[in-house]
Amino acid sequence: MRHLILVLICSFGVFISHAQDTILFNNGDQMIGELKTLDKGVITFKTSYSDSDFKIEWKGVKRLSTATIFLITLSDGTRFKGAIAHGDSVSLMLKTMEGEKYVRSNEIVYLKSLDEGLWSQIYANVDIGLSVTKAKNLRQLNVTAGLGYLGENWSWDARYSSLNSTQDSIQPTIRNEGGVSANLFLPNDWFLTVATDFLSNTEQLLDLRTNARGGFGYYIVHKNNWYWSFAGGAAYINETYSNGENGKESMEGFISTELNLFDFGDFGLFTKISAYPGITERGRFRTDFKMDVKYDLPLDFYVKGGFTLNYDNQPTVGAGEVDYVLNTGFGWEW
Repeated sequence: MRHLILVLICSFGVFISHAQDTILFNNGDQMIGELKTLDKGVITFKTSYSDSDFKIEWKGVKRLSTATIFLITLSDGTRFKGAIAHGDSVSLMLKTMEGEKYVRSNEIVYLKSLDEGLWSQIYANVDIGLSVTKAKNLRQLNVTAGLGYLGENWSWDARYSSLNSTQDSIQPTIRNEGGVSANLFLPNDWFLTVATDFLSNTEQLLDLRTNARGGFGYYIVHKNNWYWSFAGGAAYINETYSNGENGKESMEGFISTELNLFDFGDFGLFTKISAYPGITERGRFRTDFKMDVKYDLPLDFYVKGGFTLNYDNQPTVGAGEVDYVLNTGFGWEW
């Protein structure tokens, strides 16, 4: 009986060890636990002996094997579920529903453990900036927030930003913008995109601009430390103004390009430019530009600087053609 108990204990121990993920680093160190994510070139790894998860650079891993089931994305846009049976810094053997699949390590751009349920596929961030100046009693507050979800075949995200600036003898400057977008991932790094954006600002006398658009996009480059994509399609615009002028409804085309660099030390860079040539309003042309630079701090905090510009060559009466915002902030992401 004692021998039987010993065998059962040993068998259970072997099962537990095989149910865990193992990482071997380039310097020979080894870590056993649970690989939770690989995103933007960084692995999040959980162990039983640490209070917080480890952050590990993907390029520092020499060998890896997992029992965890992941949502896996490759650089060519292929998405599937599977586990990493074994592999090294050059190639990996994946176990999928369709069988074994060999890929190069640098082809994997995203891993997300499916053992943690829906919450593991949700991400969020919020940052706040405040400026106070004695001269003219200047007060400026800017807030940015985002929430999103990434699944096997589709993703969505919601975003909002607000700027409110007041000073003596000058009208307040107010700017609010936000939106919701969703992408359906197609084969060979193509995707279908739909979005609705909202903008109001005092510089262009916009009470509200609603921009609903849809189209197709393609990843020109899709790596585990950066990507570059293009998208294009058509948009419906509805505008109301604060100067008493009648509102407008129109159709526009759109073309946009997006660049995201996210594994260059602790720095990250995101930039996007969108152009909207008029369809029903001949000769009208609008451009939206955005750039954010972020520096990561411990415990998922960060500092960020951003620049946003909106151009319209046919604004309403009395409004400026250009509105721009330069802001800084301190934030946290999940």
